Amino acid sequence: MKINWNYIKLGFLLVLLSGVYAFCGERHQSKKIINSTVEFIGEDNLFITQQTVNKLLIQNLGSLTNVPKDALVLNKVEKVLEANEMVKSAQVYLTVNGGLTSKIVQRKPLGRIEGNSNFYLDDDGKRMPLSSNHSARVPIITGKITDESLQNCFAFLNFINADDFLKKNIIGINVVGTNDLQLKLRLEDYVVNLGSVSNLEAKFNNYKAFYSKAIKDKALGDYKAVSLEYNNQVVCTKI
Repeated sequence: MKINWNYIKLGFLLVLLSGVYAFCGERHQSKKIINSTVEFIGEDNLFITQQTVNKLLIQNLGSLTNVPKDALVLNKVEKVLEANEMVKSAQVYLTVNGGLTSKIVQRKPLGRIEGNSNFYLDDDGKRMPLSSNHSARVPIITGKITDESLQNCFAFLNFINADDFLKKNIIGINVVGTNDLQLKLRLEDYVVNLGSVSNLEAKFNNYKAFYSKAIKDKALGDYKAVSLEYNNQVVCTKI
């Protein structure tokens, strides 16, 4: 019987490659983590610091350096990070050179509530604790704070954050009632009675038209209140 050396060579090559692959895989898994780094994704406002993240990991998982790669459960590390009240999401992965990288997205506050309890309202409409590391420059919300009125504030904050003029000029929201908001401006002394958060686009188109004309007439200082509560009109109260 004629021996087919090509098949033998191919079989030997497959065995050799399998051995090399198994050896490399075992060697890779036996490698230990040599360092841990933290990256914050998005804005630079650090409500949680790298030092806090490292401390959080050590308290819950112990030191992660010199731990074999195959002994570390990345999903568990992510859950530890996401349990922190300042963290929105976390992604953890291992690098080829033995590093552990944690990419963290922080929660983003839209407004700050000041009253019997102080906290932020974040971009998911949820309550977010204040941070000792950083204070966000966002509108201050006061008055009759309830879950329903906060949802109205949340809708309003999303609206003004999409408009540069409103975002720069509105610095405060006073909750007069569940569907009754009053606004404080950065430069003007008058208050803006918004009423409900319905028809916001129409209300502020009217307000911008009023504002442009009042600037032209140099009359902004003549008013103590401007009301947007009524359909298709701006009602002003003079000093």
